[in-house]
Formats: sequence, structure tokens, C-alpha cells
Amino acid sequence: MYEKNGEGDGWSRISIEGENYYIKSDYLREKKAPGEGGGHLIAIDAGHQSKANTDKEPLGPGSSEMKMKVSGGTRGTTTGLYEYELALAVSQKLKAELESRGYEVYMVRESHDVDISNSQRAQMAYDSGAEIFVRIHANGSENSAANGAMTICPTAQNPYVSGLYADSRRLSDKVLDGLTASAGCKKERVWETDTMSGINWSMIPVTIVEMGYMTNPEEDTKLSDDGYQQLIAIGIADGIDSYFATP
Repeated sequence: MYEKNGEGDGWSRISIEGENYYIKSDYLREKKAPGEGGGHLIAIDAGHQSKANTDKEPLGPGSSEMKMKVSGGTRGTTTGLYEYELALAVSQKLKAELESRGYEVYMVRESHDVDISNSQRAQMAYDSGAEIFVRIHANGSENSAANGAMTICPTAQNPYVSGLYADSRRLSDKVLDGLTASAGCKKERVWETDTMSGINWSMIPVTIVEMGYMTNPEEDTKLSDDGYQQLIAIGIADGIDSYFATP
């Protein structure tokens, strides 16, 4: 959790793990009391990595359709920040936030210099013993006006993980509600799709979190801000609290 320790001229100073950051006061929301994590184990996958792996793997177990093992992701058109950098920064904040609430956290990656395919990431999440799999990403669009957050889950007819649909949809709804309430960004939608190999290979309830558009100048700038990233982490954690509180 962050601690507010100063304010003036529309800015607030907050402390996160002993480090001070400055954030526009308008970004701050009233903090919620820490939830009861109850020792639940959460797997977090910071999307992408420093180098894409263009080799192919099946879209899902037994599929003849092949897909790139891991793509390069998008990049901030204003900040130049890479998606893999943003994803890990937010994932690390989310890890700290969840641990402060009593959760246990497994991180699929904690550095950029890795080579882990999407199917391998799903396997690692399962092998960790985690109860849910939260995949952190950011969006991009040819339309620079596109903005807002979305989450992604399988459809009810998914040929690989249809049994995970109900819990994955509920997780996606809760996380999207929490994120948009905390960060104050636009709520796009929960996108149900069977085109994501990282979902199709999952063996536990899964959601992909698209935090915002790095191709939107204003949103890209916000996403690069430590304070705004913390609000995203708090919101995702709020959604996870809600998921476990409402079976």
C-alpha cells in the first residue's frame, strides 16, 4: 500500500516501499483497508519479454493451429516505454500490494532477459500451485484516440478450457471493476476470445489485464507514472479481493 506524506500545488508525495514518488493529487483515491488475503496464492505474468520469440507453438493443447511463442508487445508512442517494461513495473507493484493484504504471490518472470513462451507461462502458473493466473499487459491501436482498460477471458465454448469460463469471466469482471475504479480510467469491456494461447493453455482461472493504450498520448504518459501504476496495482488487488469474497 502507499502512504501519503505530503501535498501542495495539486501534487501529493507518496511513499511506496520506502521510496518517495510525486503524483497529481487528482489521481489519488481513498484507500481501502487491506483485504484478507487468507494465504491465497496468485500467479502474476508480466507480459512479453525483451526479445520476442517468433518460433511457433500450438494455440492450445492438441491444436493444429500455430501461434508465435511470445510477441514483442507494443510501445509507448509518446514515452518510448516498452510494454514488457511497463508490465513488469506494474506486476512488481501488484506483488507488493497483494502481499501487504496477506496473499502469496508467484511471479512468472522478474527480469526482462528471459525466453518463456505463452504455454510455458501457463504451465509455470499451474505448477506453482496458484489459484488464479493474472496476466499483465497494455494495449495498442492504430487509432490514437482509443483509450481505457479491458480484461480478456475465454468464451464459454472454448475448445480447450471451457470448464474455466465461469471463474475466468468472474475474475475478469472483478479485476476490471477494481482497476477502473482505482485508476479512474475508461472501462472498455471484458473481451471473451479463444485466440489467446496464454489463456488456452491455462489450467486455472485466468484473466489478461490490458491496463490502457500505449498508443494514446495521454494514457501512455499516465501509464509511465509510478503513482498511476500504483493505482492500477491497487485496483487489480481490489478486484482479486472481490473475486475471493464472492464465490
